[in-house]
Amino acid sequence: MTEKKKIREEIQKLKSQIKRHDMLYYIKNKPVISDQEYDTLIRRLLSLEKEHPEFITPDSPTQRVGGEPIKEFKTVRHVVSMLSMDNTYSADELREFDKRIRKNLPGEKIDYVTELKIDGASVSLFYKKGTLETGSTRGDGVTGDDVTHNIKTIRSIPLKIEEKGIKIPSLIEIRGEVYMTYTAFMKLNREAEKNKEEPFANPRNAAAGSMKLLDPRIVAKRHLDILVYAVGHFEGADFSSQSEALQFLKETHFNVNPNIAKFDNIEDVIRHCDKWEKKKEDLDYHIDGMVIKVDSFKQQKKLGVTTKSPRWMISYKFPAERKATKLVDIMVQVGRTGALTPVALLKPVHVSGTTVSRSTLHNFDEIERLDVKIGDTVLIEKSGEIIPKVVKVLKEKRTGKERKFKIPVKCPICGSKVIKDEKEVALRCENISCPALVKNSIRHFASRNAMDIEGLGEAVVNQLVDNSLTADYGDIYYLTVEKIERLERLARKSAQNLIDAIQRSRENPLSKLIFALGIRHVGVHAAWVLAQKFGSIENIAKEAEGDLTNIHEIGEIMAASIVNFFRGKTNKAVLKKLEDAGVKMKEAPGRKGQTPLSGKNIVVTGALSGYTRDGIESLIRELGGNASSSVSKNTDFLIIGESSGSKLDKAKKLGTKIITEEEFEKMIKKR
Repeated sequence: MTEKKKIREEIQKLKSQIKRHDMLYYIKNKPVISDQEYDTLIRRLLSLEKEHPEFITPDSPTQRVGGEPIKEFKTVRHVVSMLSMDNTYSADELREFDKRIRKNLPGEKIDYVTELKIDGASVSLFYKKGTLETGSTRGDGVTGDDVTHNIKTIRSIPLKIEEKGIKIPSLIEIRGEVYMTYTAFMKLNREAEKNKEEPFANPRNAAAGSMKLLDPRIVAKRHLDILVYAVGHFEGADFSSQSEALQFLKETHFNVNPNIAKFDNIEDVIRHCDKWEKKKEDLDYHIDGMVIKVDSFKQQKKLGVTTKSPRWMISYKFPAERKATKLVDIMVQVGRTGALTPVALLKPVHVSGTTVSRSTLHNFDEIERLDVKIGDTVLIEKSGEIIPKVVKVLKEKRTGKERKFKIPVKCPICGSKVIKDEKEVALRCENISCPALVKNSIRHFASRNAMDIEGLGEAVVNQLVDNSLTADYGDIYYLTVEKIERLERLARKSAQNLIDAIQRSRENPLSKLIFALGIRHVGVHAAWVLAQKFGSIENIAKEAEGDLTNIHEIGEIMAASIVNFFRGKTNKAVLKKLEDAGVKMKEAPGRKGQTPLSGKNIVVTGALSGYTRDGIESLIRELGGNASSSVSKNTDFLIIGESSGSKLDKAKKLGTKIITEEEFEKMIKKR
């Protein structure tokens, strides 16, 4: 035997040993060797592969260690859309779900599979001929980020599916939830505090944030894990049910949650959910509910999907957890429009998997309604297990030392007198030079639905304003690389990228600019209506309030807000800055009135393969059409996707033209 052949065989043997120990440790939780012995195997394999790189394969355990950082994320289009789930919050809502299923599958035997709802980051793993090809995030459900470099660092994910008597599909997409255990989370935060870094708020944020890192070496140190829960697209296999697919995943050594159960009636499902609501604290990871799926794939196909979620699957969210804590103080925040919002500062308390130290009180009327005082003991609840809120004051715990909160008469940021709009609950600072208003208005101006200036986030905006580089969003276009590269964490290349993004935004459609201006009550759709109707900022500024209200989708409050905005001397000065900087203040020639969609009333229904609902409606508006939510006699055509429902039936009755997604794409290519 040649020396080279001996080395190749040793490498192969080491790879097999390490894969076996990975499976025993990460999947079976039954390690048979010490960490030191395992590290010895890894070091030997690394050494041999370094000397003989021609023997390195994509499925080698050494490929998990983490290579060089990538420069940016590539986009991956999901073969099958990763839809979200409808949520329920009570047993009665689960019974209603069961009634809908049985109504649509009359006389059929129905089995439900119940799974724990892991609170992590959803990912898609795509295997070709058994080898992991790509790993991607859920993203918007249609496209996600390619995070293969990070996925490979998770040792419970097989880099190659071992056959061993099991037929492996030629192509298979496997879906799962990347998560972080409480143990790993606490260790990560201890290290962050030791290094004087900001700790993560909760394990879910830590897991999702790790998936977005460009450097896999950092991810490899965070001890992420995954529980797989479904197959998406597959070829060369014949799974007939969810339970059968899960069994295949178990047999091929994927990490499948052991707490999966199957029932033939909804009452047993409800009892199972109740049991886990009481047992969830026994787990080393956070769950926020249960997932209930119709088991049969044939029945799933019959039931279909809506535009956002499958009809055959539902999430049962556990009732929101409530905890008592001390309200230490109340601070006041100032928003983009100048609205003052009271925020409760709390003695930190652990609620639904996260530590809560502050909670919104919404407005000053809410403080009066709750009769909350500084020093009170209050009940905190996480609404939808996301947003913490004060739900009750425990008045029986008052000591007499509590203090009544004084509603501010001046802005806490700039000291200007605040005004209460008689038509609104909120108090408002109307000093347009207030730093809080300036920062929030610039952030809004740069946001995705507005001018979409990548790199102009909260940290950069704060520095620009604090260093007197911008007094309003008009100043953005007068920044230079030299001015901003001195800011913290902005090297020359980052500064240049930001300037390039600002430059590109000058050419945005008029509707994006109108929305970016931050006119109160003018949303994305109203901005599009104004752009289509008037074609330029100059024309909108000339309109009287009465003329604006004649436009179908603009009411009195919005019309008054538009007129007041364009009358303001400071706003006029900012608009002049934008115009002088070359920002397009008119609809671009050829953009308006010259597309196959111009003036058409269009409705979209069903799940589309190439667009999100917001995405296709934005495109329709950009091309001169009107994206409507309901079918009527004025609808010019209906775009249909998979599992179209009542809108399709109504369109057929009215004789409305019906087109597919492919026909829509052919139509817009004629522009």
